[in-house]
Amino acid sequence: MWKRAARGWWRELSTKAARSAGSNATTAAGISSAVDSIILRSLKEHYLEASRMTPPPKVNPPVPFKILSGALEKQQGPVLHRNYQDEEITVSVMRLANILPSGAGEDDEDADDGINQLFLHVDVSKPGQEEALHFLCGLYPDAIGIHSVCLRPKVISPGSLRKYSGRVFQELDEKMRHGFHGFIEERGVNESLFPFLQAWLYVKDHRNIMHWFKSVGSFVSQAKT
Repeated sequence: MWKRAARGWWRELSTKAARSAGSNATTAAGISSAVDSIILRSLKEHYLEASRMTPPPKVNPPVPFKILSGALEKQQGPVLHRNYQDEEITVSVMRLANILPSGAGEDDEDADDGINQLFLHVDVSKPGQEEALHFLCGLYPDAIGIHSVCLRPKVISPGSLRKYSGRVFQELDEKMRHGFHGFIEERGVNESLFPFLQAWLYVKDHRNIMHWFKSVGSFVSQAKT
């Protein structure tokens, strides 16, 4: 679907460019200049529109979690961390849209602006241990669910991901599943993280799209050599 939309957008853009080029429509330079002008104008309009969006209220992470320095500027990696006895807990977050294939869930009511299902990567590490206990979880406003549990190296390498990652979580017996849920909840990993992580992702997405508008505009507007 998005490919068809992109082709349609390009045809429309080319038509507008040809009209804007006027007497130079027969030259590649004239069309190229008109296309650049249309792109820059559209980027500016969207940038100004995005800059007027009202940010969500500031939300702090639940104590004792702290925001990792520089997490907002990084594309991936942990967002929150805390210590629990001699353990270090780190939490990374992704949107459902970053997990599903392109086009999946497009018709959902919340597909456009809702961040109502988050995916967490939770690592529990201990000093002196080369591996950490890794949880992949689904986080909702009122619940958290574990999708998988495995031990993996603290420093990830291509070969380390080929190791046996354990049983499918739903195939574990009920007592063990409840035990693992209690394990992460005892360390503060529960639905109380949702308000902060939802707001954090909104701010991150907004920063990313603003940066994209500016950087693409700067590239297009550079004088051709």
